[in-house]
Amino acid sequence: MNDVEEMGPVDYLVIEFPGHRMTGEAFPLLVDLTDRGIIRIIDLAFVRKDSDGTVIALELQDLGDEVDVSVFTGASAGLLDQGDIDEAGNALEPGNSAAVLVYENLWAAPMARALRRGGAQVVAGGRIPIQALLASLDAVEGSTPPGGSAAA
Repeated sequence: MNDVEEMGPVDYLVIEFPGHRMTGEAFPLLVDLTDRGIIRIIDLAFVRKDSDGTVIALELQDLGDEVDVSVFTGASAGLLDQGDIDEAGNALEPGNSAAVLVYENLWAAPMARALRRGGAQVVAGGRIPIQALLASLDAVEGSTPPGGSAAA
């Protein structure tokens, strides 16, 4: 792993696949982001939540032949442990699977290094789900009269 002082921000995603159905359509796009130096995959794991609520980590060969995930062989740094797998499972509906992706934002590394050199640090971060953003925008649009302002 790179020197921590040189790294960009690190994020994670838990991507749920209903009914254990992975199409693999997004995998080439993930590889493209990596190839172009936009992100670096630090860890990638796949999990399944059975109908009884049991959460298990899946090996790449457990994903079946429908989706080619061989490009991700060796992508895991072993950072994700059973506690992380269980936590990801808490976000899943029973009967679904997920990919857990930990990645470095290489595009932001120069800015992060400059901020650290100046003594700054990121103390909070977050992600706004697109559904929440759309709902907020709909609420704002609904509260403003056409051609006017919301203030009276």
